[in-house]
Amino acid sequence: MDLDPVDRITAGAVGEPGQRTFFLQARTGDRVVTIGVEKEQVELLSSSILDILASVDKETGEGPPDTELELEPPLEPLWRAGRLSIGYVEERDLMLLELEELVPGTDEEQAEELEPDAPEPARLRMWATREQMLALSRHGAAVAARGRPRCQFCGNPMDPEGHMCPAMNGHRGGAGP
Repeated sequence: MDLDPVDRITAGAVGEPGQRTFFLQARTGDRVVTIGVEKEQVELLSSSILDILASVDKETGEGPPDTELELEPPLEPLWRAGRLSIGYVEERDLMLLELEELVPGTDEEQAEELEPDAPEPARLRMWATREQMLALSRHGAAVAARGRPRCQFCGNPMDPEGHMCPAMNGHRGGAGP
């Protein structure tokens, strides 16, 4: 499926820190497409967008403000994303975000060995302006940062009741008793 181009693209989360569900969402006309993602995918996408924009030799505007980047209901994802790919297509002066459905019970090594009658994972291609993607990067990073604080030693999220830090050989580090 192609959304070419998107009118709007955003990331968001629903729920309490530690129990949040993350989404990527795009709209083209009246069509809204929502895909379930992991927090780490939102974080990596946000930083990857900045890396790509830094390599593009063009001035990029701010894009839409955060107030216009909230998720739109209903939040019913088509599927959960496994693989995300992003790039810049200079001829079109657009960025392309490709998402591939996560197929339960498979990993990247097994993907090439799927049975011939196994269904192909769904794919979604979203074309967006540099400004839209910069706003997605900024908003996605802010959404991810609203979660649990990260341990300064191992980088893992810390629970309010304490954190057994692997970098501290199992000793408690960071917040908690």
